[in-house]
Amino acid sequence: MKKVMVFGTFDIVHCGHLHMFEEAKEYGDELVVVVARDVNVERIKETGAMHTEEERYYFLDRIKTIDRVILGERQDVYKVIREERPDVIALGYDQKIYVDLLADKISEFGLNSQIVRLVPYEPNKFKSSKIKKYIERVV
Repeated sequence: MKKVMVFGTFDIVHCGHLHMFEEAKEYGDELVVVVARDVNVERIKETGAMHTEEERYYFLDRIKTIDRVILGERQDVYKVIREERPDVIALGYDQKIYVDLLADKISEFGLNSQIVRLVPYEPNKFKSSKIKKYIERVV
């Protein structure tokens, strides 16, 4: 069974994410989605998430394309890769955080995980930062 893993905050799940999950699932049999911990979201995005890690987990756990949802690690964000041993790591088209060391970590863990970059789905419309800006304007 071929395991595919994706990572993200998934604060406002939209059609772009659903497309991402469907595309990632095409690379294997089991799709595992890793949800970023609140502490890491705050450190990376400086504003934090609208929804808690538990809320984001709860929502993703109900999407039928996803086979399993897990919370990422608070300190060693690569630990989940070492433990889960994915065959494929599917990155979002604009994903930049923790990507620079990814190939080195895979090698360090003795894995042969393939790294793939997923294509965007209407990025001018379905992008979390754009949706958040719109919400801020209307609220």
